[in-house]
Amino acid sequence: MNFVKGLMLGSTAALMVTAAQAADLPLKAKAVEYVKVCSLYGAGFYYIPGTDTCIKLGGFTRAEVAFNASGMTETPAWNGNAGQGNRLSNNTIFRSRQDINIDTRTATEYGVVRTYFDSVFTWTSGGSQSTVAGGELGVYFAFVQFAGFTFGKAVSQFSTPWNGAPGNITSNLLGGDDTSTGINQIAYTAEFGNGISGSISLEDQSGYRQAQGVSSLVNVTGLGSSSSANNGTTWLSGAAAGTNYVAGTQIPDIVGKIRVDQAWGLFQVSAAAHQNRASYYNAGLETSGHPDDKWGYAVLAALSLKNLPTGPGDSINLDATYADGAIRYVIGGTSPNNFSMFGNNAIPGAYQSVAIGSAIDGVFTTGGGIETTKAWGIRGAFNHNWNPYWATSIFGAYTSVDFGSTGGALYTQGLRNAVGGTFTGNPNFNIAQIGTRTAWTPVKNLTFSGEVIYTRIDQNYTGTTGTVNPGATKPTAVYQFKDQDTWTGAFRVQRTF
Repeated sequence: MNFVKGLMLGSTAALMVTAAQAADLPLKAKAVEYVKVCSLYGAGFYYIPGTDTCIKLGGFTRAEVAFNASGMTETPAWNGNAGQGNRLSNNTIFRSRQDINIDTRTATEYGVVRTYFDSVFTWTSGGSQSTVAGGELGVYFAFVQFAGFTFGKAVSQFSTPWNGAPGNITSNLLGGDDTSTGINQIAYTAEFGNGISGSISLEDQSGYRQAQGVSSLVNVTGLGSSSSANNGTTWLSGAAAGTNYVAGTQIPDIVGKIRVDQAWGLFQVSAAAHQNRASYYNAGLETSGHPDDKWGYAVLAALSLKNLPTGPGDSINLDATYADGAIRYVIGGTSPNNFSMFGNNAIPGAYQSVAIGSAIDGVFTTGGGIETTKAWGIRGAFNHNWNPYWATSIFGAYTSVDFGSTGGALYTQGLRNAVGGTFTGNPNFNIAQIGTRTAWTPVKNLTFSGEVIYTRIDQNYTGTTGTVNPGATKPTAVYQFKDQDTWTGAFRVQRTF
């Protein structure tokens, strides 16, 4: 009897201990029936619980380094300290970036309502590391699409799908438009079926369409008063002491596009109208008057070919652009308005040689009108997949800037007033670029890329300056105008999710 009682008490105690231990364990959640896959818009979308809205989260983590560059991403050493080749420039520039994007879509009686947001957290060598934990916060895209309309910051309707990267990782391949980080706009797109669409938009001039340097418009009057301004960027980048002669925006750029996007590839034609507005002849005095506003324009034709006989996934991407008074459509992206590259290959009597170029919309003199500059460019790439893991691209671009006879004479006279000398020629210049990229993707969505690019500035001045001070670390001396070139490299690791 005592044995039976002991056995029962022991069993009861064991059950109590087991029950107590089980009570300490977290309860296993039920099947998450309220989080459902949304198959309406492709892979990766889920229904937001309690709504009929689908959401997709994505982004990438990127680490990269550029060599012999003036900035990221792989910006050639074509101005600033890097263009001068002095010891203040960062010959290696590191960047780490985290991108996060949110895509939501809701089916309505008017069609799909879509919102898209893309933001990046960035740390770059020599950058402005003062905003978020020693890095920088940026907003690439933030837009709403409804009934064919797009409202907000998105890629320009003028741009091609590859923007400034037909086969490269750099954002500094010139010869065409590049708004890969978005431009504010109000746009309408009509879908005609069979991959044919048409778009029209009003787009913000500031940022991409105006100056990346000192000014998009130059007053060449009286430039001899200060030749040491502009910190070595160029001796003529707006006016003495770097005065900005661009007025505030009045009318947004007007952009139109027709695109055919089918299995064989893509064809696109785009056009844009751009208003040039100068401030005042004397930039600090409204009673000095101002030149009349003048419209510029740009046109683009692009072609992409897929399903090439060279292999699956191979492609050829090409675009050509012409602009008159809207030069940022040809020299786009994050490239500067003003180029100045120095070299040691100078004639006796000159300290060094230098190539300069100003990518501006136009020039004027006090009392005169705006003389617009013209530019054209072509760029492209052949992209080849060796196998599912290795791919190589060969890419290139050519850009030409023409000030015209009147504008060129005005600019040259202003430059001569600023730097003196016995040089001849005109401010027209060309920039040629060629490069290659090889990528290795050992596993899905993880890619290691290496790239090199050659850049040459072909300028049209011949002879030497007077004794001038270019700014930064360069001494006061005589300089010879001469073509210059440079090599730039980059290595990138990117994980996309």
